[in-house]
Amino acid sequence: MSRSTEESNRRLLRARDAMDRRYAEPLDVATLARIAYVSEAHFIRSFRATFGETPSRYLQRRRVERAMFLLRSTDRSVTDICMDVGFASLGTFSRVFRDVVGEPPSAYRRRGPLPPVPTCFAMAWARPSSFGEAPGE
Repeated sequence: MSRSTEESNRRLLRARDAMDRRYAEPLDVATLARIAYVSEAHFIRSFRATFGETPSRYLQRRRVERAMFLLRSTDRSVTDICMDVGFASLGTFSRVFRDVVGEPPSAYRRRGPLPPVPTCFAMAWARPSSFGEAPGE
């Protein structure tokens, strides 16, 4: 691997780590591109080539993963969880959740509490796969 490729990957990982840590904050492509020290267009192309999905989809999936945990481990309302994980609209949250998980948040919650297994196993088991890209992303 060349030094420039290694440096590019390091920058992309820095931006992805920021998404993992700050998923509930309003992060946009411009902010993430600044973290990676590249232009917005280059950031989107490079991120997708490296991680297999756009930054927006990655961030949505990360938010849904956290919502999945909260839905089955707390009794907080779906609306509260939606807002806490970074979505600004319950409608968008429900649509994205269904796209990622395959069922609406309320149906997912009805499955009951998470099983008593090590957290790392439960999270790996419940982790949704990447979902189809919307046209134009």
